[in-house]
Amino acid sequence: MIKMKDIVKIYSNGTVELKALDKVSLEVAKGEFAAITGTSGSGKSTLMHIMGCLDPPTEGEYFLDGEDVSRFSENEATRVRNRKIGFVFQKFNLLPKLDALTNVEIPLLYRGIDRNISRQRATEILGMVGLGDRLWHRPGELSGGQQQRVAIARALVTDPPLILADEPTGNLDTRSSTEIMKLFKELHNNGFTLVLITHDPDVAREAQRIIYLQDGKITN
Repeated sequence: MIKMKDIVKIYSNGTVELKALDKVSLEVAKGEFAAITGTSGSGKSTLMHIMGCLDPPTEGEYFLDGEDVSRFSENEATRVRNRKIGFVFQKFNLLPKLDALTNVEIPLLYRGIDRNISRQRATEILGMVGLGDRLWHRPGELSGGQQQRVAIARALVTDPPLILADEPTGNLDTRSSTEIMKLFKELHNNGFTLVLITHDPDVAREAQRIIYLQDGKITN
C-alpha cells in the first residue's frame, strides 16, 4: 500500500534549513496496521503529511497503492486524498453545528453522490462504530470518545484503501483511548490498512508493527 524510498524533507526559513526527514525508507503492506512513534520533533507529523499527500517530499520516491505520488500537483494530490485516504485527527475536526450523520456524509456529498445514498451509507458506518443511536447529536452533545468515533466513521465512509490517524487518542481519557484502539483493531481485522501516528508507547504497542523515528530517521 505504501512504499517510500529515501524520503527527504527540508524546510527553509530564509538562510536556515531544517531537515525534518533524512532518507526515510519504509513499506506498509495492504491490510497492515502500523504505528509510527517517536519523541516530539522526531519527524512524525512531517512523515504523516507526506503519507497523506498533504505535503510533497523534497527528495525521494513515494508510491501509494501502486501510484507514484511524489511529484504530484496540488490538484492531483487532492484527487488522491479524496479517493484513497481517510484521515483521523487528534482534534476530531468535526463541524460543530452539524449532527453526526451530516458530518459523516459530507465526503460523499462532495463527490456528488445522491443525498439518499450518502445518508444511508453514513447511517451504516455510524452503526458500525457503535453510534447508531447518536445520529442526530451534534459534536457538543457527544463525549470525546464518541466524537472520535464520528471522525473515524467520516474517514471510513468513502471506503478508502488507507486510514491515516494522527494522535487519535491524544485528547481522550484512558477509557475512551482503550475503546478507540479496540475499534482500530476491529477495522484492521476487517481488512483496512491503518497507519497511526502516536507519541504514546502504550498506544503504539496496540499496532501490528511499530516504526520508530528519531531525528528524522527510522531507527529500527
